[in-house]
Formats: sequence, C-alpha cells, structure tokens
Amino acid sequence: MAGPVVELPVTIKVAAICGSLRKASYNRGLIRAEFAAIETSKEEIDGMEVEYIEISSLPMINPDLEVDGTYPPEVEDFRRKILRADSCIFASPDYNYSITPPLKNALDWGSRPSNVWSGKTAAALSAVGGGRRAQYHLRQIGVFLDLHFINKPEFYLNAHRPPRKFNDDGDLVDSETKYKLKEVLVSLHTFTLRLRGNC
Repeated sequence: MAGPVVELPVTIKVAAICGSLRKASYNRGLIRAEFAAIETSKEEIDGMEVEYIEISSLPMINPDLEVDGTYPPEVEDFRRKILRADSCIFASPDYNYSITPPLKNALDWGSRPSNVWSGKTAAALSAVGGGRRAQYHLRQIGVFLDLHFINKPEFYLNAHRPPRKFNDDGDLVDSETKYKLKEVLVSLHTFTLRLRGNC
C-alpha cells in the first residue's frame, strides 16, 4: 500500500533587476545577491529562488546587432536568464518622471522576438519617493510586454529619511524595511502560484 502523498513546495524563480548602475545605489541594495530581497527570500520564504541579473553590459538596443535572428552574446545570455524565470523584481529610481535608460534598454532587448517577458509576474521597488512615477511608467510598459505586476503592497522607500536604511556600501540594514520587502516577496510568490494555477 502506497504511503501518503507529500506535497513539496512549488519553487518559483525570480529575476531581480536594478535600473541603477551605481555600485552603492540604494535600489541596487534592495535586491543585491548577498543582501536584501535575496537574503530575505532564502531565509524566510519557502519555495522562492531569486537571482540578481546584471544589465550594465547590455549594448544599447540596435537592430543592426541582430544577425539571422540571433543577438549579441550578452543579450542572448540576458534573455536566457529572463526566460528561465517565473517572475521579475524591478528596482529603479526616477529619471525625469520615468525609468532609467539601462532598465528601458533591458526591457526592450527582452521584448525582441520572441518576447521573454510574456506571461511573467512582476513587482516594483523604489528606494526613493520619486520612484512612484518610475513605477507607474514601468507598469504601463508592462501592459504591452504582457508582464503582470502585483498591485499590493506597493513599495516606496524614503531612503534619506531617518532612521538610516543603508550603510555606506549601499547595503540594506533597516529591519523594518526588510520586513516590508518580505511582504512584497510573499505577495509576488502567492500571485505567481495563482497565475500558474498552483493555488
């Protein structure tokens, strides 16, 4: 007689992308591999793996770089990583009421045939209050890319207000902010499973 069926937790893979190229960026600090979201998800959220994906090496999008349906090696590698992910986390400051050029460039490369963003869930983070405008624009872009953003909780951090949120290296050190970040990840995890029909 067979034993009871044990249901293992469903693991979702999350691609984490920062719109800022500055090494000590507060937005980068939110999702860096050894800190913040990735550390939180590994320790406290069962069934979630987060990979930080660097976008600084991507060339500016140019159809002349596309040869016989293939892309430059850096772009191909980036697209493969996004394709493997179930969901995405974007952290970006506000540049002139929009997202940053590096993030827009990454989104555009991923949208080239075939669109690797399609059908994935997503969450947006901002380390400064002005990021609200960037997030709004990001959500607009996501509609066309077929990215499905969670609506709640929203995550806007006033990093320059006390108490201190980051150390001199840009690493997140504030426990309350880490807890709020965990709430975003839990919501993203639940929404992703729901969209996949696992709950």
